[in-house]
Amino acid sequence: MTIVVCVLLAYLLGSVSFAVISSWIFNLPDPRTYGSGNPGATNVLRSGKKIAAVLTLLGDAGKGWLAVALAQYYGPMWELGNEGIAAVALAVFLGHVFPVFLRFQGGKGVATAVGVLLGLNIWIGLMAIATWLAVAMIWRISSLSALVASILAPVYTVNILGVGKIAGVVLLMSLVLIWRHQSNIMNLWTGKESAIGEKKSSSDC
Repeated sequence: MTIVVCVLLAYLLGSVSFAVISSWIFNLPDPRTYGSGNPGATNVLRSGKKIAAVLTLLGDAGKGWLAVALAQYYGPMWELGNEGIAAVALAVFLGHVFPVFLRFQGGKGVATAVGVLLGLNIWIGLMAIATWLAVAMIWRISSLSALVASILAPVYTVNILGVGKIAGVVLLMSLVLIWRHQSNIMNLWTGKESAIGEKKSSSDC
């Protein structure tokens, strides 16, 4: 019963959209009404308000980290174990991608996934961030950076934590991230994907 409650709370936390909140705070248009229509930091950046994009990034990553950190801290008391922590990690991520507060039309989950990884193991999270930054510095394409980091995250996890439930959840998150980037993959293939900071695009991460 405890696991069910924790998973539900994690999902509800994940469903909180910081793209919508930050846009409301700075009196910006709803991020679902311009650019890619994706409620995420990359699309909010297209509004021209960098601080709103930063707040979105930190908020979306922070909720992923918070859910996992609380599950790990209180895990022994609540008898969650790795299975419960893995379930919470997946729930907060899926909450962002399929938020109940936005009729299940959420962001692509990159920032929240990074927060989850940092909560699970700081080195895995830092390696994923370093991968994203390295690809972004070379090609300046957010979606490509996210895809490469998504592919390598399960590899990092297995090398550090070994094969298990946590690694399985990271693999599942990576598959969802890749699936959510289908349009980006097509744009990359055809050379139409926009660079970081460009205001007009049909897709982003």
